[in-house]
Amino acid sequence: MLRSILVTAGLLACALCLTSWSIETDRSTEYKHGLLEIREEARHFIERENAKGQQQWKVLEPNAKVLVPPCAVPLRTQWTPKSLGRSKPSVTVICAAAVPNAVMSDWDVAVPVQQKSN
Repeated sequence: MLRSILVTAGLLACALCLTSWSIETDRSTEYKHGLLEIREEARHFIERENAKGQQQWKVLEPNAKVLVPPCAVPLRTQWTPKSLGRSKPSVTVICAAAVPNAVMSDWDVAVPVQQKSN
């Protein structure tokens, strides 16, 4: 009985934490690069693409499960190559050199986009 009460309380606490999380509060720290900043880089790229006047795009949210170390150099962006097998268009945000850590030396995050409806 006590075990089921503790499990229920733990699940409720986890649910409350997840509902309070927002990409708007996921900023960079000394240990991780924030999804907010990654999304903003994708937005800047899409603004430049939209200014070309062909198709109009909007940036969606990056996967909330992504956790990457801080980037030591300015981020780059590009359209995600179709050869990577993604089914929908996305922008790749690229870090060519992460802050030294034990996990990865560089990284890239695909941020989904969709066409704006007229």
